Amino acid sequence: MAKKVNKKKNRLIFRTVLLVIMAAIIVYAITSKDKVTVLAEGDKAPDFELVDLDGNAHRLSDYKGEGVFLNFWGTWCPPCKKEMPHMEDMYKDFEAKGVNILTVNVGEPKVKIELFRDDMGLSFPMLWDKNKTVMDLYNIKPLPTTFLINPEGKIIKIIKQGMTEEQIREFLESIQPK
Repeated sequence: MAKKVNKKKNRLIFRTVLLVIMAAIIVYAITSKDKVTVLAEGDKAPDFELVDLDGNAHRLSDYKGEGVFLNFWGTWCPPCKKEMPHMEDMYKDFEAKGVNILTVNVGEPKVKIELFRDDMGLSFPMLWDKNKTVMDLYNIKPLPTTFLINPEGKIIKIIKQGMTEEQIREFLESIQPK
């Protein structure tokens, strides 16, 4: 009889220890996850540095005092393909007015991006986010996603869909330095 009681007591201790260990693992997993900052309109745009397809480094902070139309895209994305020619049409005109178009391709092979650029005849800077670090920094979910960043470096609008030519023009005008 005493043996039975000891076995039950040992099983209870074993189960309790196992339960405490499992609870500790769950608590650790929940609290140690990377905290993803969700950016919102009015936030300061996080600085980053990426290289374009020609090997030139671009830092967001290099554009302080100018507007930045920051567009995240992929070659496989139909809305992205549709809005690219409109951005190209306005690129030179708005660059002269202090508004920069920067596009960030998220994780595709460089050769694929270069072919896309050449096929579409695009000349604005196409930054390559090879490891998706800037995509993660900006918490990008759908493509395309565009951030309108004013000359002070604040996000004034986040667009999570494709845009028409008229919308792109209005957005570029909205971040033009005064």
